[in-house]
Amino acid sequence: MPKLLRLLGGLAIATWLALPGGGAGVSEAWAQPTVSGIRVGQPADNITRFVLDLSEDVKFNLFLLPDPHRVVLDLPQINWSVDPGTGTQARGLITGFRFGQFQPGTARMVLDLGQPAEIVLAQVIPPRDGAGYRLVVDLRGATRERFLEAVQRTKPTALTQVAAAVPPLGTPRRRGDGRKIIMLDPGHGGVDPGAIGVSGIYEKQITLMFAQELRRKLQATGRYRVLMTREGDEFVELRRRVDLAREAQADLFVSIHADSIENRQVRGGTVYTLSQTASDREAEQLAAKENKVDIIAGIDLGRESDQVTSILIDLAQRETMNHSATFAQILVREMEQRVHMHKNGHRFAGFRVLKAPDVPSVLVELGYLSSRADEQMLRSPAGRARLAEALARAVDRYFEGGRNCAAAALSCPP
Repeated sequence: MPKLLRLLGGLAIATWLALPGGGAGVSEAWAQPTVSGIRVGQPADNITRFVLDLSEDVKFNLFLLPDPHRVVLDLPQINWSVDPGTGTQARGLITGFRFGQFQPGTARMVLDLGQPAEIVLAQVIPPRDGAGYRLVVDLRGATRERFLEAVQRTKPTALTQVAAAVPPLGTPRRRGDGRKIIMLDPGHGGVDPGAIGVSGIYEKQITLMFAQELRRKLQATGRYRVLMTREGDEFVELRRRVDLAREAQADLFVSIHADSIENRQVRGGTVYTLSQTASDREAEQLAAKENKVDIIAGIDLGRESDQVTSILIDLAQRETMNHSATFAQILVREMEQRVHMHKNGHRFAGFRVLKAPDVPSVLVELGYLSSRADEQMLRSPAGRARLAEALARAVDRYFEGGRNCAAAALSCPP
């Protein structure tokens, strides 16, 4: 855990430098409030104190979430200037924390708690005794009953509960030019870094860079209108990613990821389609991990409506699932010709992000960031271009005739 927290400590800095245009917003960054330090301490036996060192006074929203127990701090746009090794040791009630962009104009910190707790103090202390502005949160252990009461008292306002983590796309209609609508979904983002590679690069960086490359290749054909669930380093809820595809009336949804596992010898790409029964244990574990992304970002899952359940019921629409499986078959064949693939190239599991009942959807694991070979390929512009060429070619083949195979519930020829 300490190693992971140290890596997460440099989240904003590493992402800002690594993404295209990372130095373009220098003046804007310096105009923002700055966090220069993060500390966790225990000023008393029954108190755990969390401190942010700030360049100026800031307004913040704080609320508690249960199951798992978390404290969530929403801040204005922040310039994170924090030494990755500073204040990252879990202590007292706090077992870990993470921070980053949550949605445009909002940064978020999520504190993981080892047990129920209540807020004793939460305020910005003005400069004194040689110290600058400090945002201080004091926590004290509590019974579950008292914790749940505090959850209700601190329930997020309508502003912090907004479901759309990116500006809504509205409901565009298909153009008369006949172009298909492709929704690309770069996995993770903002406060959720995703997997961490052997060199320290974050999955959210790889997925965004690859999605941008794939968009360029698809748009260059003139046959597609390409949209993305996120354009920058921002968090987007899983449910919202699905909603964006449906609102756009997308003809195809491609969610882009790059996993990491303990066995660094395992490598290769994999294509996943939806099923409530996983094809194997690894697929099941990966889906379970990806489906917890909203928890990582401090989302209140208790406010989900019954629509999730109704979507699962709607998945009885076999035509959409057949289309998804057909595209997956085509995609695996195209990827095999250009990059190394996992021995089980096409798998299926209950990924929440694939649950649009009326949009053919796949989740592509580009490779394993825990594999030095895969990570090197994905960090390389040439490697990403080669992989993007495979996906673009698969999209072409799918719309040139692959959908007919799906409609007849047949396997498409190579």
